Order: sequence, then structure tokens, then C-alpha cells
Amino acid sequence: MREFWYHFRNGLLGENPVLKLMIGLCSVLAVSVRVENCLGMGAAVIFVLTCSSLVISLIRNFVPNEVRIPIFIVVISTFTTIVDLVMKAYLPPLSKAMGIFIPLIVVNCIIMARAEAFASRKPPLLAVADALGMGVGYTLVITAIGVVRELFGYGEILSHPVFPKAYQGMMAMILPPGAFLLIGIYIALLNWSLRKVKS
Repeated sequence: MREFWYHFRNGLLGENPVLKLMIGLCSVLAVSVRVENCLGMGAAVIFVLTCSSLVISLIRNFVPNEVRIPIFIVVISTFTTIVDLVMKAYLPPLSKAMGIFIPLIVVNCIIMARAEAFASRKPPLLAVADALGMGVGYTLVITAIGVVRELFGYGEILSHPVFPKAYQGMMAMILPPGAFLLIGIYIALLNWSLRKVKS
């Protein structure tokens, strides 16, 4: 159980996919203008990453090395299709807002990297721990970016006004450079806090 929590925490801090590994940034930049988009994308990534990691770990000893990547893609695309169809059926506005980025989960660097580097080499319980840690770590960061971008870009949080009606949003927060700036700030804060803990 200690190893489970170690791998889970590693995805949150030690190897956070956005702040440490710097992967999966396309969806972070494109989707993080609204908090609801961030939560939807985070939930989709957690589901696909966890389910695909579990399946890949379970079949890892039966998959020939020569065809492992195509098989990983088939597994990941199956769970991505489930998420895409469920969102279209039950959350059409959210599905429309996220557009192509839900189907693109199939080739998301986070999911492919964890399938290849971790799930295909570890037992199911540890694969699930790693997937949950990476998914939750991704969700926390993209949501933290979304809160700031929506607040200062639109003057709202979860589409509820926070600032007076006269507030004119900061265009830089709505555009991708605003997300890049926030990622840089969060990386600096994470590195500073980790150094403080070690010292």
C-alpha cells in the first residue's frame, strides 16, 4: 500500500505531467479558458488514463513487443470513444466547448507516455496508482490555470460574475500566452516550495 501512495503522490508533485514533465500542454493551452472545461477535460483524462493503464498492465505479458504501440492505441481509443460519446449524449455544451481535444486524448502525450513507460512494465495496482496520480495532477494544474484565466479574462468563475459589470477582461488571459505565463509561474512556485521542503 505504501508503494501505491508513493506512485500516486509522484504524479501530483514529483513527476507532475504539466509542471515537471511538460507534456500534454496542447490541451492545457486550448481548454483552460473556462473552469468547467478544465474539470471536464480533467475527468476525461483521469478516466481514460486509469482504465487504459489498468487494461495495458493486465495484458502486458501477452502483447508481442513488435505490436505493443498499436495495441496501446486501440485500448486508449476505446476508452476515449466511451468518454466522447457519453459527453455528447449527456453534456453536449461541454463536449462542443472542448471540440477536437476529447478525441485527441488518444494521442495525448501523458496517456501514451504512461502506457509505454509505466503501465506496460508494472502490476495493475501500481499502474492504477500512477494513472490516478498523473490524472489528478493534470486536473489540478489545468483547473488552477483555468480559475485565473476565467477570473481575469472574463471576470467570472464557473460563468458566475465575480467582478462588476464594468470590468473589462484582460485579453492576455484569454489567449494562449496567458496560459504559458501561468504555467511558468506555477512551475516556479512548485520548485520553490519543493526546495523549501527539502531544506
